[in-house]
Amino acid sequence: MQFIRIFKSYAAAMGLLFFISGGQWVPAVVAAEINSMRVWRAPDNTRLVFDVSGAIEYKVFSLDNPHRLVIDISNITNQPSVANLDFKNSPITKMRTAQRSAKELRIVLDLKSAVTPKHFTLKANEQYSNRLVIDLYDKKRNVSRTVNELVKQSDRKIVIAIDAGHGGEDPGALGPQRMREKNVVLQISKRLEKLFDNDPNYKGILVRKGDYYLAHRKRTQIARDNKADFFVSIHADAFTDPRANGASVYALSNQGATSEAARFLAKKQNNADLIGGATALNLGSKDQMLAGVLLDLSMTATMSTSLEAGAHVLRQMGSVARLHKKKVEQAGFLVLKSPDIPSLLIETGFISNPKEARQLRTADYQQRMAKAIFSGIDQYYTEHPPEGTLLAKVMKGKPLKYIVARGDTLSEIASQYRISMAKIMRYNKMSSSTIRVGQEINIPSR
Repeated sequence: MQFIRIFKSYAAAMGLLFFISGGQWVPAVVAAEINSMRVWRAPDNTRLVFDVSGAIEYKVFSLDNPHRLVIDISNITNQPSVANLDFKNSPITKMRTAQRSAKELRIVLDLKSAVTPKHFTLKANEQYSNRLVIDLYDKKRNVSRTVNELVKQSDRKIVIAIDAGHGGEDPGALGPQRMREKNVVLQISKRLEKLFDNDPNYKGILVRKGDYYLAHRKRTQIARDNKADFFVSIHADAFTDPRANGASVYALSNQGATSEAARFLAKKQNNADLIGGATALNLGSKDQMLAGVLLDLSMTATMSTSLEAGAHVLRQMGSVARLHKKKVEQAGFLVLKSPDIPSLLIETGFISNPKEARQLRTADYQQRMAKAIFSGIDQYYTEHPPEGTLLAKVMKGKPLKYIVARGDTLSEIASQYRISMAKIMRYNKMSSSTIRVGQEINIPSR
């Protein structure tokens, strides 16, 4: 009897009921309720979220003339209010609810136009209860670009796609005082975009502009649609031990690149995709073997660029924050797996560390972190300006600009550029080999 009492207490805590059938305990379905609803608007889709108190079953179907989406949810006992939902800038004009039976709720969305619906359920986590998620994707316009259109570009700006991690229903890591990673990284990303936009040689593109969620491959697709030369994803780390600290820079690993190339070539429709963001490699007319060779070459070059640019970024970040690791790390992050665009994932600090969380919250630290990321990428492109860009035109015959980071010495800088210290000192009219963090040094041609 003691076991039965304990078991029944556990079942009640888990929201389960049991009845006896033939001497055995059999689970009975417990009615659930919709506790709240939320709407998130992204540039090309609308997400509707229902917070439910327990397990549900549902079905979704579309109706035309006029356009409607019907959501039938069984095992629901309440009829929630829709008064506080804001459908502005969404395809939804009105939401109607009706109790079809004691435990079945019908929700009808009146729509301005046809949408492509996707739907799924999510289990409860530390922040949310069980959820039913309905995504309404806008009908896409068919926008195509030819290789010739890209080749003809000249004196163009270098396009940097800036991805603020997480968003919407995905808050990312949680810090003290309800601090959310998704908000911090969006603020840093917006500051970084302004730095690139304020430089005549660059154009910054925000992948996520507001508080909504984007799938990882959607993020890289947005970068590709904007003909990005480089993709940088901004995050703030977390760990169970609050003492963990430091900023990090990640590039794609070899294993991640190999798996992505295999996935890319396995889907025949991908062979017609334009590869290269701002480049002009097209695999559509190539046989499978040649396409594989070209893709492998593209990914090798992409990873090499990512690692070299990442080293510049990490060096600059070291002037702002303590580094978690002294070198660019490599991992198979899905958001880095673009075969055609050099990509970095940057952890700007540990939001789970009280000291770093306080820093990440401040405008000053966010700006200095954004400036370090900008300076690192700018330093890479100053040394390797893409052909046909305004920067390539500007840099012809001009010295390179080097920004001194923490730990740099003039002898190491000279060695890196294969030039003598004396020549650097003469060119910059330096009376001493002593350098300071943040100092700009011009590197003359050899």
